[in-house]
Amino acid sequence: MLHLLHRLLLVLLVCLFPLAAAQAADSSAPPAFVEGRDYVRVPTPAPPDAPGKIEVVEFFSYTCPHCRNMESAVHDWLKRKPENVTFRQMAVALGASWEPSARAYYAAQALGVLDRIHRPLFDAIQQERRKLNTEDELAAFFAEQGVDQAAFRKAYQSFTTETQLRRSNQLAQRFGVRGVPTFIVGGQYDVRSGRTFEVVDFLIAKLAAPQG
Repeated sequence: MLHLLHRLLLVLLVCLFPLAAAQAADSSAPPAFVEGRDYVRVPTPAPPDAPGKIEVVEFFSYTCPHCRNMESAVHDWLKRKPENVTFRQMAVALGASWEPSARAYYAAQALGVLDRIHRPLFDAIQQERRKLNTEDELAAFFAEQGVDQAAFRKAYQSFTTETQLRRSNQLAQRFGVRGVPTFIVGGQYDVRSGRTFEVVDFLIAKLAAPQG
């Protein structure tokens, strides 16, 4: 009788072990995000600027407090993003009041001072509540950051800045962007979850997986 009980116990353990292992594997697996809830397909996909790379684009505005709050998460994610992934931010003007600061972004980019300007401009508008809605106000702000006003005005009004802003607005329209911050992955998916970079990583893995 005792021998029979031992055999039954052994069989039970053998049966339960695979189940426990499977549960442990499931607990360490990445979360399953759902299309239509956590992300959606964009209306008109676009190929990446860099062939062979998966591009993540953030559409943002300095006028948006959520965009400023997202900056630290963006910074942390950039430290660990895969080598096959490129990232770029695009200032977009979904309304007329967004255009001056969006132009300032592309002017700073053209002048090579974006690293010096980016966070201070966010802070000035969102934290200090400064009104930086005109070229004159923005020129004065850039001067405070050590940028020559004449150089800023030239870049602010330049064809390059105009082209960059128009391209950003057109791409946002193509992707169906209705608000900011919006993250587009691989020119195909629009992230809709509050767990932004978990979904970004999930979509990167999805796009990198062999097809077929």
